[in-house]
Amino acid sequence: MTATLPPALAELLRGGPYQSYTYGYPHKTAYRPLSKPVALRDAWANEKRDSLFLYLHIPFCEMRCGFCNLFTVANAPLSLERAYLDALERQMKVVRGALDGAKFSRLAIGGGTPTFLEAQELERVFDLLDTHFGVAGLPASVETSPATATPERLQVLAGRGVSRVSIGVQSFLESEVRGVGRAQSNAEVWTALDNIRAAGLPALNIDLIYGLAHQTPQTWLESLETALMWTPEELFLYPLYVRPLTGIGRLGRTWDDERLELYRLGREFLTSRGYLQTSMRRFQRDILPLASEPEYACQLDGMVGLGCGARSYTRGLHYSSEYAVGRVGVREIIQDFVQQPAGAFEHLTHGIYLSEDERQRRYVLQSLLHISGLNLEVYCQQFGGNALADFPPLVGLADTGLARLEDGVLTLTPAGMELSDAIGPWLYSPAVRALSEAYEWS
Repeated sequence: MTATLPPALAELLRGGPYQSYTYGYPHKTAYRPLSKPVALRDAWANEKRDSLFLYLHIPFCEMRCGFCNLFTVANAPLSLERAYLDALERQMKVVRGALDGAKFSRLAIGGGTPTFLEAQELERVFDLLDTHFGVAGLPASVETSPATATPERLQVLAGRGVSRVSIGVQSFLESEVRGVGRAQSNAEVWTALDNIRAAGLPALNIDLIYGLAHQTPQTWLESLETALMWTPEELFLYPLYVRPLTGIGRLGRTWDDERLELYRLGREFLTSRGYLQTSMRRFQRDILPLASEPEYACQLDGMVGLGCGARSYTRGLHYSSEYAVGRVGVREIIQDFVQQPAGAFEHLTHGIYLSEDERQRRYVLQSLLHISGLNLEVYCQQFGGNALADFPPLVGLADTGLARLEDGVLTLTPAGMELSDAIGPWLYSPAVRALSEAYEWS
């Protein structure tokens, strides 16, 4: 590096390169009850609605992994699943009416594990989505798991034109996944991956985790080698994080940043085998055009979230249901959701308003943490200013070798990309940081 780090980033890095995964800004821990309810129709009245992203949340799984901080419950009874789908139908009717004329360009169904639902219930989900939002033919991504990637369920996905399936394997070593409370056998995982390929779904993503207990460079490479047996179109490599109220979070376990060594090992392994790194976590086969990647351009587009736990983004307001991680808190919120009459979905009660400064920060960090980088001209078109003038510390990234500025685009170097989980939080506003730090986990 050719200069010292910006002081705020240097201070943050003293806590290590793994500060927080910035997959959305502001994080839901910054959301609060709104001062007064906002009509759903009013929230979207002045938004562009010709290319929206539709997200549906299914908060059910067959088990709760020790590292999981997702909004989900394990082994919900069938009665709750059906009540949840009934509530979704009521919500969809309201959302369709409030966003009359909206057009959608992409669909994702996540959770939880959407394929926890049986094939018949999955058919109902797609029927509802197509009836109310016309999703047939849209690029669609669905999350699955080794235990639920059955031929019957996958046939539903294939028949409905799903273009991408993402499966959380985490590790191909049974001892490593058992260490985070995940009961799965390699035989089950291999069968699931075979089922996905046999179903003919166009794109497969495999999620893997580094930093697991007893994981070594050798076992990490073994998992990566095994994953490539199915030639996935993409892989996501996640560092293990310990969150409050998760299974292993209660153990108070800490570990050093051997995770960085494993990250670098995984990066070099995949890039040497025909994969292109598009973010700190995502690697896609380099024979695929970047335009085909499923990552959502949330800097510009609106997102409509359906279901309990889903987030929605307008330019000035992000909103969702209440948020929890602990089993009791999640279950209580879901129980409240399934009892809501249709009229309850007409107003928003929980979220965060985004000032112009927050919108700029969101755009900057979401752009910078991706291979496409921060385009200064596009930023100017969006906000009428210069990103480097609005956020002077960005210049320090280039001065220190963490980023490069070429042809008006600021992109992270490999040294910067591996620090994404520190650079992201570094760009958070003091107000958002204070809200998240003050959040009471439930």
